[in-house]
Amino acid sequence: MKKIKKNLTVRMLIAMAAGIILGIAMISLRENLNAAGNGETWTAINNLLFADISAQGNESAIGLFYIIGQLFVRALQAVIVPMVFTSIVLAMVRISDSRKLGRISGKTLGLFLLTTVIAIAIAASAGMLAYNAGLFQNTSIGLEGTTGNTGSNPLMVIVNAVPNNITATFSTNGGVLAVVVAAVAVGLAVNKLSDKGPGLTKLCQEILDIITIILNFVVDKMGPLAIFCLISRTCASYGIAYLKPAMAYIILTVAILLLVLLLGYPTFVRITTKLPAGPFFRKIAKVALFGFSTSSSAATLPLNLDTAVNELGVKEEIASFVLPLGMTVNMDGTAIMQVIATIFIAGCAGYQITVPTLLTIAALAIVASIGTPAAPGAGAVILFTILSGVGFNNEMALMTYSLILAINRPIEMLVTSLNVVGDTSTAMAVAKSENALDVDAYLKEESRAGKEEKAAA
Repeated sequence: MKKIKKNLTVRMLIAMAAGIILGIAMISLRENLNAAGNGETWTAINNLLFADISAQGNESAIGLFYIIGQLFVRALQAVIVPMVFTSIVLAMVRISDSRKLGRISGKTLGLFLLTTVIAIAIAASAGMLAYNAGLFQNTSIGLEGTTGNTGSNPLMVIVNAVPNNITATFSTNGGVLAVVVAAVAVGLAVNKLSDKGPGLTKLCQEILDIITIILNFVVDKMGPLAIFCLISRTCASYGIAYLKPAMAYIILTVAILLLVLLLGYPTFVRITTKLPAGPFFRKIAKVALFGFSTSSSAATLPLNLDTAVNELGVKEEIASFVLPLGMTVNMDGTAIMQVIATIFIAGCAGYQITVPTLLTIAALAIVASIGTPAAPGAGAVILFTILSGVGFNNEMALMTYSLILAINRPIEMLVTSLNVVGDTSTAMAVAKSENALDVDAYLKEESRAGKEEKAAA
């Protein structure tokens, strides 16, 4: 599995590079043809490869690259509602186990929420600095006047969060927030049913397993080609200027993720355990690297459990509860990415971000990140929840969202590292508060693997 994920990452990076190269070549060709008075030739090429066949006037266009890109995006969007509903129902069901642990559950969930809020605050501050500095403004030819309109009071998000027609809620991606609320309600109801609820729990798990397989297939088989088409079409249609704000998004998101990963979590461990952060940083590094290479919190869980128990000194009864629960509901990295991405899309699409809108984005990021499945592309797909919740849905917003789906793979790898390290830091904090942390094991520089190698020698 690790090799497959690595190969997919390489293929996606190659597709991105090839798409940019082809797009730049198409820009040059377009300029040369127009300068030579052969605009008809470029129009024919554009109609064949890049034209938006849904736009008025393009009824006879083929738009091969547009079709491939849209098939990929629509395939991802098709699983949004069932993925959100089943994953959050399962998250609520798993939380029911915390009742057996009494106060441990409260500490765990409280610390998960605390770290997520801090991470979102950092991301929102950095994102707004970039937004106000104009780094997220789209300066592409022909798009300077693009503006957005939220169309309603942001507080309507609260009203619309409670569905008045459950069937209609599941029939459109525009009401995903209502799906989240319905999923939480169903999950909590299943908890009350106790042993009468496993049938629904099993059904949700099976549906989520099917969705994960579909999502893996779409990303693995269609992803590289779709990324190539989306990137090259973007460059050819709007020029390289369109990618400038995208580079600002990538650089800023990576910088914030690295800041929280390398400084934030070690500091959190230092404050909550009163222990030096050095051993945590050194011992958790391999978990972070494994999460980065697999892009899967689920695949990283066994190594994370082993490291937490045998090297960081967390008692097994704490680690075995906190880490699996965190894999489901603690998504600091995902929340950071979604907040910056939403602000980036707002800047490109011409939306104004007010304080109430920013608070709404933050609240939606917390809700949307909870229960995000450990599947490639899931965090970026569920980003649509936030966009629909704040009304960022004009043509430019959807196009920029499609661009994020295309370029977000390297960021998602780093997001996974952040998510798994965040789970472990919380496990250490809870264990320390419960006197369930072996300080001697934590401070011991030599890991179990190192002792085994020495013994073998």
